[in-house]
Amino acid sequence: MDAVLLTELIAFNGIETDYNDAWGNATKVAEADQLALLAAMGYPVADEAATQRELLERQLDFWQQLIAPVSVQEVGDSWQLDIQVPLALANMTFELSLTTEDGAQQQWHIIPVDGELTQVAVLDDEEYHQYQHQFSQPLNAGYHQLTFTLADTELTVTQQLIISPGQCFQPTAFAEQKQWGSAIQLYALRSARNWGIGDFTDLNTLISYLAKQGVDFIGLNPIHALYPAVPENASPYSPSSRRWLNIIYLDVTAVPGYLQSNEVQQQVTSSDFSEKLQAQRAADWVDYPGVMALKLPVLKQLYQWFCANSTAQLQADFTGFKQQGGASLQQLALYDALHSWLYQQDQQYWGWPNWPEQYRDIESEAVQQFAAEHANELDFYCYLQFLAQQQLANAQQLAKDSGMLLGLYRDLAVGVSDASTEIWANPELYCRDASVGAPPDPLGPAGQNWGLPPMKPYQLYQQAYQPLIDLFRSNMQHAGALRIDHVMALLRLWWVPKSAANAGGGAYVYYPIMDLLGILALESQRQQAVIIGEDLGTVPAGIRELLQQFGIYSYRVFFFETAPDGGYISPLHYPEQAMATLSTHDLPTLIGFWHCEDLKLGQQLGLYQDEAMLQQLYQQRHANKQRILDSLHGHGRLPQDYPRSVEHLAMDQRLNYALQQHLAAGSQQLLCLQIEDWLEMTQPVNVPGTSNEYPNWRRKLSQELEQWTCSEAISGLLQSLTALRK
Repeated sequence: MDAVLLTELIAFNGIETDYNDAWGNATKVAEADQLALLAAMGYPVADEAATQRELLERQLDFWQQLIAPVSVQEVGDSWQLDIQVPLALANMTFELSLTTEDGAQQQWHIIPVDGELTQVAVLDDEEYHQYQHQFSQPLNAGYHQLTFTLADTELTVTQQLIISPGQCFQPTAFAEQKQWGSAIQLYALRSARNWGIGDFTDLNTLISYLAKQGVDFIGLNPIHALYPAVPENASPYSPSSRRWLNIIYLDVTAVPGYLQSNEVQQQVTSSDFSEKLQAQRAADWVDYPGVMALKLPVLKQLYQWFCANSTAQLQADFTGFKQQGGASLQQLALYDALHSWLYQQDQQYWGWPNWPEQYRDIESEAVQQFAAEHANELDFYCYLQFLAQQQLANAQQLAKDSGMLLGLYRDLAVGVSDASTEIWANPELYCRDASVGAPPDPLGPAGQNWGLPPMKPYQLYQQAYQPLIDLFRSNMQHAGALRIDHVMALLRLWWVPKSAANAGGGAYVYYPIMDLLGILALESQRQQAVIIGEDLGTVPAGIRELLQQFGIYSYRVFFFETAPDGGYISPLHYPEQAMATLSTHDLPTLIGFWHCEDLKLGQQLGLYQDEAMLQQLYQQRHANKQRILDSLHGHGRLPQDYPRSVEHLAMDQRLNYALQQHLAAGSQQLLCLQIEDWLEMTQPVNVPGTSNEYPNWRRKLSQELEQWTCSEAISGLLQSLTALRK
C-alpha cells in the first residue's frame, strides 16, 4: 500500500505501530499486521482507491458534525465548546442552549468565527474550520445537555457535556488506617446449605464471619450475567452482559414464596431432587449445567407464585426495577428467553452468531414477534435479575451494618464474548473481526487472545460514551469498590485480527483516556466507590502516574514486585495508593507456587514450547523462592531457627502465614488475600492460555464455610493481619 495513505490510515484510526514490549524492548508492528487490522476495521485494503474513498467518508463523517456528540471536561471556572463548520457557515449565527442536569437553562447567540481557530481540514474540495469558544461560567460535576441550532433553520445538533470532578472517590477513613480484605470466587464457596455453587446467602455468612475478624471488604469475581440456556459457558470474564447479574448465584430458598408454594415444596422434598442436590454439594468442581437444572425449574415455579400471590409492595418494587432497567434489561431478558427457546430445539444454537438468520438482528420482525408472543417468559428473566439485585443489595447492606468500611468490592471484566447480549443489542459498537488480547509477556510468552471483540473507539464517542457510563454505574451499585480488569483498556487495547496466525499478530488501538477517566471519576464519586485499576502486563510509561492523579489505586502483585537485582521489593516500599495481593485468580496458590504445581500442570497441559523452557522456569522458581525466604528472614517474619535454604523446604503453615503477614505490614492502603491460602489449597482456579484443557472457573474450596470458619488457626491469622494493618 502507498506509504502516505497507510500513514494516514494508521493515524486516523489510532493504531500504534511502535511500542515497548513487556521486557522494555522497542517493537515494530509488521506492515502485514497493520493491513490485517485495517481490514478488520472495515477497510477494503486490497483495493487502494476503495480504501482511500472509505477513509474520506469516515473523515467527512467526523468533520460534518457541527459539534461533537460528547465532551468531557473537568470542573473549573469555565467550560468550552468546539464548533466545526464548512467555511460557508463560519460567519453565520447559531443559537446555543444549555440545560444543566438540575434543569436550569441558558441561551447564547454564537458566530463560529468569533472563537479561536484551532484546526483546518480540506476534504473533497471543501474547507472546514474548527473554532473554540470559552464560557466563563462554572458548571457542577454532572451530565449536561447542549443544543446547537443554525438560526431560523431546522438544523439542530446536541452534545452531552460531561463535567468531571477529576478525582475518584476516596473515603476519609483512608487517612486514619490501612484496610484489608479477602478475594473470593463466589461460585467456589462450599456450604452445607447451598445447591452446589456458592450463592448470595453464603456470601452473607462469609461477611458476618470476616467482619468479626476486622476485615474491611470482600472482593468478588465478576458476577456478570452469563448464559442460563448454556450454563457450561462459565467464564466470568466472557460474559453476556456486564450490566446485569449472573442469576446462578441466587439463593433459591430466600426467594419470596419458597416456603409458601406447595408446588415448590413438593418439588424440592422429592427423593429425586434430594439425591441430585446432595450430589451437587458433594462435588469438588462446580457442575454448572447440573446446578442450573436444579435452580431454574424451581425459580419458574416461584415466579408463578409471585404473579399470583405477591404483595402490592413487591409488585411495585418489581415494576420500578423494570422501568429503571429500561431497554438494557429488556434486551437481556429477550436474549435469554430466545436463546433458551432456540437451544431446546437444536443445541447447535449456542449463541446469536449461530442462530437462524431472522433472529440475529434484535430489531428484526421475527425477534419482535417472539418478544410479543413470549412476554411472560421475558418477564420471568427480568424477575430473576430483580431478585439477584435484591440479594446482592442485602449482602452489601449487611457488610456495612457489620462495620466493614467498603463491604463488597466488585470486578468489571474487560469485554464480552462474541455471543453476548451486549453485541447482539448494539452490533455497531463492536469490531467482530478482531479480538482483545495481549502481546507476548511473562504471563503469556506467546501472547494472549481472549476472544472478546473490542469496542470501536469512534462508535463509542458517537454514542456519547453512554455504554461505558452505564457499565461503570451498574458495576459500582451495591459495592464500596470496583476493580477494573486490565485498566490499560482505558488507554489502549491489543487488537488481534481474526485472520492473524497468533496473538502476537496484532497492534495497540488507542482510546480517549482522558474522557474515560473523567467519566470514571464522576461515577466513582456519585456511587461512593473506590476504584482499583489492574495495571499489570505491558504498562506504557506515564500511565501509572496518570491513574494515580485520578485517585485510582494501583494493583500490586507480590510475585511481580521485583528489584533490578532480582530480589523482592519490601512491601514497606509499595506506593500508598495501591492494593497489594500475594496471588490472583490467574496465578497459582501459595503452596502451588512453592511446590511448582503450576509448572507441573503446565507441562501436563502442553503449555511450554520445549523441555529447555520448562527447566529454565524451574531454575527461575528456585531462585525466586530463595529470595522470598531471604526477604522474610530479613524482615524478622520467621523464627531465627527456621531453615534459611529452600533446598528440600516444603511450604508449611508457618511459612504460608509469614508471607501473608509480611504483605500485611506493607505501606499500601489496601491488602487483598485469598481464602485458598488460608485453607492451604494447591489447585488453581484458572490456568491462563487454556480453555478445555483444564476445568477453569469450577474448582470449589476444599472445606465448607461451616467448617473453616470454626478454625482457631485461621481466625488467629486473620486477627493478626487486622492488627498489622492498624
